[in-house]
Amino acid sequence: MSIFGRMCLLGNRVLAKRNLEICAKYISNNTINEALWNKFCITTNESTTCDPYFMANNITEIQGIPGVASGVLLDNLWSAYSQKGSIIERNQTSSVAGEGQKTYSQHYVLTDIMTYFTMLVGIYFPSVTGIMAGSNRSGDLKDAQKSIPFGTILAIATTSFIYLSCVVLFGACIEGALLRDKFGEAVSGQLVIGTLAWPSPWVIVIGSFFSTCGAGLQSLTGAPRLLQAIARDGIVPFLQVFGHGKANGEPTWALLLTAGICEIGILIASLDSVAPILSMFFLMCYMFVNLACALQTLLRTPNWRPRFKYYHWTLSFVGMSLCLALMFICSWYYALVAMLIAGCIYKYIEYRGAEKEWGDGIRGLSLNAARYALLRVEHGATHTKNWRPQILVLVNLDSEQNVKHPRLLSLTTQLKAGKGLTIVGSVLQGTFLDKHVEAQKGEENIKALMTTEKTKGFCQLVVSPSVRDGISHLIQSAGLGAMKHNTVLMAWPHSWKQPTDPYSWKTFVDTVRDATSAQQALLVAKNIDSFPTSQERFADGNIDIWWIVHDGGMLMLLPFLLRQHKVWRKCRMRIFTVAQMDDNSIQMKKDLQMFLYHLRLDAEVEVVEMFENDISAFTYEKTLMMEQRSQMLKQMQLSKNEREREAQIIHDRNTASHSTVAAKSSAAPEKIQMTWTKEKLIAEKHKVKDLNAAGYRDIFNMKPEWESLNQSNVRRMHTAVKLNEVVLNRSQNAQLVLLNMPGPPKNKQGDENYMEFLEVLTEGLNKVLLVRGGGREVITIYS
Repeated sequence: MSIFGRMCLLGNRVLAKRNLEICAKYISNNTINEALWNKFCITTNESTTCDPYFMANNITEIQGIPGVASGVLLDNLWSAYSQKGSIIERNQTSSVAGEGQKTYSQHYVLTDIMTYFTMLVGIYFPSVTGIMAGSNRSGDLKDAQKSIPFGTILAIATTSFIYLSCVVLFGACIEGALLRDKFGEAVSGQLVIGTLAWPSPWVIVIGSFFSTCGAGLQSLTGAPRLLQAIARDGIVPFLQVFGHGKANGEPTWALLLTAGICEIGILIASLDSVAPILSMFFLMCYMFVNLACALQTLLRTPNWRPRFKYYHWTLSFVGMSLCLALMFICSWYYALVAMLIAGCIYKYIEYRGAEKEWGDGIRGLSLNAARYALLRVEHGATHTKNWRPQILVLVNLDSEQNVKHPRLLSLTTQLKAGKGLTIVGSVLQGTFLDKHVEAQKGEENIKALMTTEKTKGFCQLVVSPSVRDGISHLIQSAGLGAMKHNTVLMAWPHSWKQPTDPYSWKTFVDTVRDATSAQQALLVAKNIDSFPTSQERFADGNIDIWWIVHDGGMLMLLPFLLRQHKVWRKCRMRIFTVAQMDDNSIQMKKDLQMFLYHLRLDAEVEVVEMFENDISAFTYEKTLMMEQRSQMLKQMQLSKNEREREAQIIHDRNTASHSTVAAKSSAAPEKIQMTWTKEKLIAEKHKVKDLNAAGYRDIFNMKPEWESLNQSNVRRMHTAVKLNEVVLNRSQNAQLVLLNMPGPPKNKQGDENYMEFLEVLTEGLNKVLLVRGGGREVITIYS
């Protein structure tokens, strides 16, 4: 022990023992130690110049390994980190203050890297990762669920005792300055642990060699088998080639890949650089193992039944937190890179889809969160600020179970700026026992089209004896809890006039009635095949809104949502509102512009004046007329009692106006025109000329088929013709026209004339969206 492990100090600085046999400035008889003086002094012909620090301090020699009884443990308990290239010093030795010249720094023992706690953790951590070796080879265990817990716990206990005891013993036996001497330069390059070893330092050399080989072989046997298992499960598709191996099960290809990765680490040739990278992935592995266990327990997954009875989820949570903390403590940038790589692998697996579904905690967490959210939103009505179109799209299938109008899903995608729910529904006529194969095929075709059109939502196909009942069931029952649709989107039935199916329009009208009864908004797209796909772009054009009655703001909200999509982004909004001849059109325009300003909508406003009889079909509806809309901003400033009184006055005025119109119509029957369509209007005029007085009276005693067979049908058809003329004049070249959709008649005998009314109203327009509100406000001036 006397000749090994002795250190030479100049003041408190540790000297490198290169070619330094005697640790002293002077030898016997005051003869200088030339080997040492030559290191710090420069002799010329005229003079000798020495390092000031060398001259001011004495040389001392101490035992680098003083033993347990020396008490160095107390000195080594505290940290002593240093910068890269700094001189290692022994703080317990006194020295004369002074800076030595940098020229002589190579004669001291220097630190090769900057040291700090997190860096040391990153270097030390890979040495304790062997505890998972048994888990990696669980496939070779006879009883894995019994062997893994006990084997892992014993491995942790054994390694923790050995590693911690070694750390304490080294700190109690070795000088701190020598501990920080990485390459043993202070003791002439000797192995410090070898000096402690008995009976020979070769015990440490041989043991380190075999330990390194064992750890390397352990990794080369465990990692390839784990990679082979992942490849065979098809979790990551591009790794499937590494699932192949020899007939005896040896993972040949996986072993080659693992060896290649190991060789890269060897070529780096710096354990200090490789260790933090290894630590990141080991820590991430342990973190996700703990996270999976904690999630499965917290979610109370029925198939999560750990046999180890001393397990509690808090242990997993604490372990996960420690792993995450250690990742960022060791190296925050390596941690971010490792987490990014793990996230990319997870999203790739999610995107490509594993061939075998093993289940994961994230899906269970999503299901639990969805359940919690559904229960939360179930209580209380949805506020206007939170309203968004949650659409039930009604599509028809052809004989091959393909969607007849795929542009309907394109329009749905373009309306999804509101990020609401989408349910694509369809009805297959027949019984489920007979049609279940066709139903499955139709559902697959709808989902494929939804993927093509990027329509994010759900598909629900119903088999029903009649299409009418199936649509009614969808409107009533689609969705779950508060996540139900509030808007129905369907295409206009162009074939309703075909003689092969004279009652096809009845399904459409009954659907309108069902949506109205369910207090759901209704969107009817006419000429849907002319609507743009999601890949098209309008470079210019207008979206025209014909706001005849107030329907809760749907006409305002829908163009705003459409313009959020790239297809309609460059289109301008124009709002046309209808006023009566005796209204103040200028003031109405100002009020409407102010209303749009408060709604934070950018749109051009135009007021179209028409005679009261020309718009009587709309003003007959129990909704706000134009003069009510002009009062909206004023009513916002009134008290509650004043608003109620104002509403009553307007209601009385409207009632009186309707009574006057009805009285005029009854008193002057000769002015009423029978106008189911434009052609019928001309035909009826020619008939009237040829009739005598009795015949003339009989014609106007005829009872039309719509709404109790009274004169309101004539008024509605007259409205359709007049409005169509005005809309065509202003909006024939618009990219899209949105119109209020009046409700169907209460008497079903007028359904066919109701279809004629809508046909006449939209005649000559290319792309039309008929809108009927759901009976509630959907837009507000408040943020």
